[in-house]
Amino acid sequence: MGGMSGKRGNGEGSIYPYKNGYAAYAWVDTPEGKRKRKYVYGPTRSAVHEKWVKLHAEARKGPVATSSPTLGQHLTYWLKEVVQPDLKPKTAETYAMHVRLYIRPGLGDKRLDKLTVRDVRTWVNALSDQCQCCTQGKDAKRPADERRCCAAGRCCEQVPSRRTVQDARAVLRSALTNAMTEELITKNVAGLVKVRSGRKRKREPWSVEEARAFLEAARTAADPLYPAYVLILVLGFRRGEVLGLTWNSVDLDAGEIRVEHQLQRINRQLVHDETKTEASTATLPLPQICVTALQLRREAQQIAKRAAGELWTDSDFVFTTRYGTPIEPRNFNRAFTARSAKAGVRTIRLHDTRHTCGSLLAALDVHPRIAMQILRHSKIAVTMEVYTHIPSEATRKALRKLGKHLGRQDQT
Repeated sequence: MGGMSGKRGNGEGSIYPYKNGYAAYAWVDTPEGKRKRKYVYGPTRSAVHEKWVKLHAEARKGPVATSSPTLGQHLTYWLKEVVQPDLKPKTAETYAMHVRLYIRPGLGDKRLDKLTVRDVRTWVNALSDQCQCCTQGKDAKRPADERRCCAAGRCCEQVPSRRTVQDARAVLRSALTNAMTEELITKNVAGLVKVRSGRKRKREPWSVEEARAFLEAARTAADPLYPAYVLILVLGFRRGEVLGLTWNSVDLDAGEIRVEHQLQRINRQLVHDETKTEASTATLPLPQICVTALQLRREAQQIAKRAAGELWTDSDFVFTTRYGTPIEPRNFNRAFTARSAKAGVRTIRLHDTRHTCGSLLAALDVHPRIAMQILRHSKIAVTMEVYTHIPSEATRKALRKLGKHLGRQDQT
């Protein structure tokens, strides 16, 4: 009957004029277990009525939060319930790091629904100029006699790189997108703030000659990691893919290798996991130099196993320490840098060796069709472009020598 008698619809008794529109409330149980009023607002009576009906339905289903969370509270929830279950462990660890070091200190106390574009812009600008050693108290954490910069009044100006600022903003944007999906906010303010893109540092990868000098030096020195360097330089393996490689994925008779796993250190633990992407998982043909290197590796592992005796840990990893345990990713980088210095070649980042792979395959006289598979190109034309660079005869000879089957002279 109520709807007939004039202005108020049934159950609208709690809708009342408020500021420039209307407001209403309903009693709800909060997540903390208290009974509280929760308010809704809108420009017209019908808009508020709609929200009020929704609110009632929500209250019947379960607890309702009466106050909007702070950004910090939402980030905690988002990392635990969304990021950790849905993303790869390494990515989740990186997101958590950005939240801990950059987002929470700068914006964590702001109310999620009150965060503005200006807040985010101010944060981005401040972050770009902030010495992280001062902000995170890095130097202050050192023992008093070892303090050497910011805590001693000599700021080392460790400002985050442009890339770091971009990444931190991207993580914030992702968290706010989630808050929009969950209808906690209506627009993503982080998406509206631009971060100047950094200049790309031009990285000069090794030439074929430098790669050859490096491989020869490692082979001559009987470097236990020589076979790993071959896989990285010739097949373009990533560090995690080499260290996560198991004998189960290697077929020397068929001359094939499967890229299936990677080894990474995540949250202080070594994690052996699937490769980075679906596309990373592939079966690649092995050029002769790789077959030879892996034969060398198998023999070296047998010798190490005999030497270690009781202390040997059995695993299927191709690359192991002298006790059979997997190799620490950081130690691998250190070994690579040290070997580069001893070989007298330019020091480059381990990851940049991927760019030498194509020209090295050409120098090894690997057939373009096979190279195309190894480089994971979808068009042969792309592969052929790499094949236009012809290395010197001396280089090709030296590389062929590295690829020869194990002769007597090598086994000394």
